[in-house]
Amino acid sequence: MRRERVLDDASGRRLMTGPIATTFVVLTVAIVAFMSNRIPPGVVALGVALALYLTGTIGFEDAIAGFGDPVVVYLAALFVISEAIDATGVTAWVGMQLIRRVGSGRTAVLVAVMLLCAALTALISVNGAVAALIPVTVMIAAKIVQRPAQLLMPLAFAAHAGSMLTLLGTPINVMINELAIDAGARPFGFFEFSLVGIPLLIGTVTIVVYLGPRVLPDRVATDAPTDLSRYAETLADHYELDPTQTAICAAGGAAEVVIAPRSEFIGEKVFAGMRTDSGDLVILAVYRGGDRLTRARLRVGDIIVLSGSWDALDERASHPGLLTVTEPSRLRRQATRLGPRSYAAVAVLAVMCALLVVDAAPAAIVALGAATAMLALRVITVSQAEHAISLTTLVIVAGMIPMATAMQSSGAAELISRTLLDLVGTGSPLLLQFGIVAVVIVLGQFISNLATVLIVAPIAVSVAAATGISPLPMLMAMTVAGAASFLTPIATAANLMVAPPGAYRFGDYWKLGLPLAALFAAVATFLVPLIWPF
Repeated sequence: MRRERVLDDASGRRLMTGPIATTFVVLTVAIVAFMSNRIPPGVVALGVALALYLTGTIGFEDAIAGFGDPVVVYLAALFVISEAIDATGVTAWVGMQLIRRVGSGRTAVLVAVMLLCAALTALISVNGAVAALIPVTVMIAAKIVQRPAQLLMPLAFAAHAGSMLTLLGTPINVMINELAIDAGARPFGFFEFSLVGIPLLIGTVTIVVYLGPRVLPDRVATDAPTDLSRYAETLADHYELDPTQTAICAAGGAAEVVIAPRSEFIGEKVFAGMRTDSGDLVILAVYRGGDRLTRARLRVGDIIVLSGSWDALDERASHPGLLTVTEPSRLRRQATRLGPRSYAAVAVLAVMCALLVVDAAPAAIVALGAATAMLALRVITVSQAEHAISLTTLVIVAGMIPMATAMQSSGAAELISRTLLDLVGTGSPLLLQFGIVAVVIVLGQFISNLATVLIVAPIAVSVAAATGISPLPMLMAMTVAGAASFLTPIATAANLMVAPPGAYRFGDYWKLGLPLAALFAAVATFLVPLIWPF
């Protein structure tokens, strides 16, 4: 592919030519489109790759290379693993254990929730951890008589800090690691990120504990997630189940189903205590018009309380002749008892982390193997895995990788790096690092932090090469800055996920997020070079 270099005029100024100008135009349009929120981010990312190819800035292979990138494979596998951990009730069980041990004090619960989210993020990514813990956090807030808004934003912010604890914390860590290798430097270790991650987490928790009560809103969402952790007890009370039936519900699973119009079950004889034809479910109660029936021929609208394994309940709930009051899959996520599949999910996750720690194979291969094991062991179904994979996230990553390629191959990254060097000089690597950090933090509040790092990473590598310094501090500083997504709800999916249940508004985030962003900027600029020297 043809590459045009940056030209100098007689005065020594840098000039843009051909592909460089095109790259900047496409980048500018992409940033505006991301910030407008009027075009789906996935469409914007695909448009970037297409525009770069149609203008001849990159070749066909480079335009589609992102879809086969190891990072995309790793991300897809990670979504499946996160779903397995959540769907088997592991996160809900951990949440219940947490509240039993720390009590109901606001500060103790807040710190425990944040630490739990950070630890989970270190293993299954920011979005996966936050999505899994939102229902648990809402449940905990109700139990300690606190507004969910007091816990949910800290939950998301703790996830950002937790993403800096391990290589698995965020896809940005994986990409930065690959960029370090491509730049001729050594790879980062699995736990090496924690050298800055631990101070960031301590600082984040401290700021939230002391500043949170003063700046977080006191609102209640009308559509907050329902606490289903005591669903079995609710059924027992509502349908007047005896202690033996209640114990059966608590030990296995339970669900309410309604006989639908034109159901094939209409007219069948049923009674409390009978087993279904398959033999894996027990009818605990039959209700009609508010009255409990000992025996009955089923009619439209009759309510049946079923108990059995979650798998059997899932299968029965999908029958077209039955209407399910609450989907068994939702109930399983908040179950307080672990089953065989829960233990299998934890075992697979532990093996995956161990293999990544010892660098037994590329991260994408290890994660792909773990996802395959989750399916092979029937921890989750293929359908669950398909729904868990966020195509939007994968498309954004795949679509923006060509932009990083164009920034390098066209000479655009070199132009920016040279301009930055002209402005601050080569005598102060700290000043250069601060410039990179500031760009990432500012852009990361309005467009995907993943997309921001993909855009700025080639610039950081070029700056390091031009000044003869190690790329490691620059890349790690970018990772820290990329995690400082605190000022807007659109900065990350995690920020956006906590907005509805927390009843947050756009302007709520910066009040708590600004001091946290300052903390991350200081760590990225001053602490990082002490650990990874220039």
